[in-house]
Amino acid sequence: MDKTNALRAGALVAGTTLMMLLMTSPALALTRDDGDDPGKGLSVIETLGLYVVAPIGLFVVIAGLVMVLDKSSDRAPKAARPAKAKV
Repeated sequence: MDKTNALRAGALVAGTTLMMLLMTSPALALTRDDGDDPGKGLSVIETLGLYVVAPIGLFVVIAGLVMVLDKSSDRAPKAARPAKAKV
């Protein structure tokens, strides 16, 4: 990729990002909609439990089940056979 193409791609990405930021309006998020009834926020402990501990726990449980329920008996990698020389 030459210099002009890289510059053109960078300008396109920067322009697209800028337009997306300008088109979004976060100020409208402050106005409540009809029927909007937000609950209380999560504490730090609840947030960490929900977004850190729970995914790690699910990963450990799934990995453990896969290891325990795996029925294959051959776990050693197979040795590579030497290639036969063609004469």
